[in-house]
Amino acid sequence: MPMEHVEGQNKGKVVLFALSTCGWCKKTRMLLEDLDVAYDYVYVDLLKGEERQEIIEQVKKWNPQLSFPTLVLNDEDSIVGFNEDKVRESLA
Repeated sequence: MPMEHVEGQNKGKVVLFALSTCGWCKKTRMLLEDLDVAYDYVYVDLLKGEERQEIIEQVKKWNPQLSFPTLVLNDEDSIVGFNEDKVRESLA
């Protein structure tokens, strides 16, 4: 999977599915960086072919509406959309 990694404190497995053109996705990334959380992310709109299809299927497991951003925490929970309070609470 073509993930980019951002260094920070280990708060478990944090994966952000985002779009490169999405303002809310950028705000979510900025929030994670402000919280100094290590995370992986992928810009789904920049992927092509099979790689893109695989990622889309993964996002649908957590968010059937396929909206962005979709943040997945420890393969157990997801936060859909920009929700600063829920992100702060989940990663405290």
